[in-house]
Amino acid sequence: MYRYSEFDRQFVRARAAQFRDQLERHLAGELGEDEFKPLRLQNGWYIQRHAPMTRISIPYGALSATQLRTLADIADEFDRGYAHFTTRQNVQFNWIALPRAADVMDRLADVEMHGIQTSGNCVRNIASDVFAGIAPDELVDPRPFAEILRQWSTLHPEFAYLPRKFKISLSGALEDRVAAGWYDIALQALHDADGRLGWRVQVGGGMGRTPMIGRVVREFLPWEQMLLYVEAILRVYNSYGRRDNIWKARIKILVKAEGQRFVDAVEQEFAAILHDDLDGASHLITEAELQRVAAQFAPPAGLLDGVHDTPPDAESGYSRWLQRNVHAHRWGAYRAVTLSLKRIGQAPGDVTSAQMRAAAELAERFGFGELRVSHEQNLVLPWVEAARLPELWRLARAHGFATPNIGLLTDIIACPGGDVCSLANARSIPIAAAITERYTDLDELHDIGDIALNISGCINSCGHHHSGHIGVLGVDKDGAEWYQVTVGGADGSSRGPDAGPGRIIGPSFAADEVPDVVEALVEVYLAQRQAGERFVDFARRVGVEPFRAAADAVRRSTAQEARS
Repeated sequence: MYRYSEFDRQFVRARAAQFRDQLERHLAGELGEDEFKPLRLQNGWYIQRHAPMTRISIPYGALSATQLRTLADIADEFDRGYAHFTTRQNVQFNWIALPRAADVMDRLADVEMHGIQTSGNCVRNIASDVFAGIAPDELVDPRPFAEILRQWSTLHPEFAYLPRKFKISLSGALEDRVAAGWYDIALQALHDADGRLGWRVQVGGGMGRTPMIGRVVREFLPWEQMLLYVEAILRVYNSYGRRDNIWKARIKILVKAEGQRFVDAVEQEFAAILHDDLDGASHLITEAELQRVAAQFAPPAGLLDGVHDTPPDAESGYSRWLQRNVHAHRWGAYRAVTLSLKRIGQAPGDVTSAQMRAAAELAERFGFGELRVSHEQNLVLPWVEAARLPELWRLARAHGFATPNIGLLTDIIACPGGDVCSLANARSIPIAAAITERYTDLDELHDIGDIALNISGCINSCGHHHSGHIGVLGVDKDGAEWYQVTVGGADGSSRGPDAGPGRIIGPSFAADEVPDVVEALVEVYLAQRQAGERFVDFARRVGVEPFRAAADAVRRSTAQEARS
């Protein structure tokens, strides 16, 4: 993990103190809501349906056991005993009273955490591969580059008030595990014909009302020029992005509207930066600077050598856990292990204070005190000795973390929805709960195989419903909660084909119909799939008509029951 310098610590403490002053003046009536709103937003504080919500940054998903314990303490002392991990590798609290917000920021600063730029029209939390630094297919560890980009963009005066929020991801591996196509900027590591390291640059991805996959604007960008090129993109967006319509303000709209003219403008700005800045020398990433930051991400001391086999265990459930929750590692003596946060009785991504403390203990006992947050809303232990997997499995099972459902139907992605969010049209949590309760048979789940089921409570798409193999979107229909269903979406990872939005299968459904609709869609797949064919591949092969027919049958059955 990145280790804070004294400058970093002073910076975060100063920001917390500044926020305390702003909050006190606001509560005293000296700073009006219109003046205070942008200040609280860029520190991660929202006013939601029932209470304030705070979003805390977890850069590129890296979290220490000490930090997780502090989050547990905050949950108990300031909230309702739980927190929520998000699809953007952040963590949120939904019930902290605003007068106590500055106390929370001080507690976070004590463990090198903050909410800076987790909201507002600025560059948000930098996302990366949950297996960064340990993946066998990795070309380069993206975390040092992500950290350099994070430091450069934090409180950048030119980009503090962009037309709209801005999200960046970096991936250093062959496989896309960050859903790159859906980001405003996605940087994918690759080598050119001469073996030089660089980035493939995509711009203009995003969900919401107009889902789009980012356009490739550079097939190869030398790694040294990463900051310069990102700066050129942001400048063009800042100059030409729309500010008159919030629904058309994201960079994806500009990229789609301008096409090649956007690319040309970025290249022109990039050339100007190089020319005006003495060939860009003062902002090129030097080898020395990269190595300085990379040293903060060195592997833990005392790693075992050699290749170690995964030990067997006769207990029921262990082999499935190995198959679903245990992942290959570039160090042969180790494995990465996903702690599933998807279980009956809790919303996807939610974790209680007791569970946070248990996960922190597992990280210290088995993983050098480090955890990662995945965009699928689970936790990952990145450094587990292969020989100790049976021991970890038993303890993880005791704490409810060992459900072998990673990548399966009940590994649901969902936003908090209308239970807390002021923007939501409908609740997400009850839908996720009803589907989870319907699919409790692990034999059935494993027979169905890989399915990404994603649920959003509104068109803002915090639950990434567009990229779900099955997507569920909450909509308002005459003041009532209804749900639109899509099939065939994907985020571009190994769980599906090329990234793209799902297709709507028909009119929306009432809440109590959604589990029946999901079951009907799954039954269509099971009855007609080819050998070895995944759900999403089947959906793209056959189109929406078989699914629409099955969903309409559910609708007719519900209507008939209502009449009888």
